[in-house]
This record gives sequence, C-alpha cells and structure tokens, in this order.
Amino acid sequence: MTWHASVLTIFPEMFPGPLGVSLSGKALDTGVWNLETRDIRSFAAGTHRTVDDAPYGGGAGMVMRPDVVDAALAAVQSERALPVLYLTPRGAPLTQERVRQLAGGAGVCLLCGRYEGIDQRVLDAWQAEECSVGDFVLSGGELAAMTLVDACVRLLPGVVGDSASLTEESFEGGLLEYPHFTRPATWSDRRGLQRDVPDVLLSGDHQRIAAWRRAQAETATRERRPDLWATHTGKDHRP
Repeated sequence: MTWHASVLTIFPEMFPGPLGVSLSGKALDTGVWNLETRDIRSFAAGTHRTVDDAPYGGGAGMVMRPDVVDAALAAVQSERALPVLYLTPRGAPLTQERVRQLAGGAGVCLLCGRYEGIDQRVLDAWQAEECSVGDFVLSGGELAAMTLVDACVRLLPGVVGDSASLTEESFEGGLLEYPHFTRPATWSDRRGLQRDVPDVLLSGDHQRIAAWRRAQAETATRERRPDLWATHTGKDHRP
C-alpha cells in the first residue's frame, strides 16, 4: 500500500521542496509514497479568492475562514479519508511514537495555517489533531508539515537501507542517541588539539561497545532532556 500525504496550503509551490530530494525524494520517485498538494485559495469565492478575515473580538492579524478551509478539506477527504492534522505551535508535541503510528497508517492530511491561524470551528468540525513540531513560531505550517512527512516517510519499509539504524536513533527506547565517530581515529582540530576516537570503539568487543553506547545515551538524555529521562526512569519530572 502506498503511503499518502495530502497537504492543504495557500503556498502549494513550496512542495515538494526538501521532500523531493535524498531518501524521501527517491521514495517519492519510486512510488513508496505519494504527495498531493491542494491550494486552499482555490476553494475561496470572489475575484480575489480571499481566505482570511479579521478576528472576532479584535486583535492583530487575520484568521483563515472556516467556510474556505472546510471546502478544501471536504474535497480532499471525499477522495481519500485520512487523519487530519493541523500544524500549530499550540498543538501537542510531535513525538517519535506518534510518527510511528502515522507511518503505519494509510497516510495523513495536513492542514497548513497562515496569518494568526484557522477558525477553531472548522478544526472542531473535522476533529483535527493539533500538532506542534516545537516551542517556536514559524511563518506558516508548511515547513512543519514537511518535517512531519519526512519523519514518517523514513520509517516506511524500504526507505532506509539499513533498517537496524532506525532502532538506534534518538527517542527509540526513550533515550537520545549516543555520539558517533569515524575515520581518522586521531584528528587534530584547528587549535592543534588532538582528539581521539574512544578506545572502546576500536576494541572490536561488541558487548563493551554496546554497553558504552548505552551509557552515553543515558548520560546525554539525563543531562540534556531531564523530561525524557524522568519518563524513561518512570519518575515524574519536576523542573
């Protein structure tokens, strides 16, 4: 079954963008997944195809109209019913577990907002899942949509050549990934400081290497992401 991504945006020319190169691009070319973009503006009425209006209650910016967004969603969902996700900073954080779930399904329908956002009524009507890729604000949902799609596509069968690498990444097993090293074994930086690959990685002892990598992953998680570490160890995180 081909995994499908439908993207609703007022800037369809932004796609496929980065999704058209590297692993995701090759998978797109070979039909492992397919991409459909719909211009939300094409569902707006009038000469100017206006998709936004001033917010009720006042305030800065404009809000995308529910009738226009609804028409776009109806057109896409009538052809292929998929989970509707709205990319927004106020959404639940996107996790590797959620990515895995989405990659295991038929695909996603991604709604890219602009301006101050989308009228809440249409989001409620379609039971859209509000999803965030980080605690920051982008100009629109397109880059966030690309991030979500890329994360899903790389989990599809056959996309990543060495499937074992998928099990040793950050967030697999609830930990951040361990550090990586390659040739040369000894390297001097710009200040002339010699930096060596850890001896354990040169030992050929796979059991020791596995234990070292596990310890490194645990240390990185504990120091950099205490929230993840608390979850991993089964304790409540207290900032």
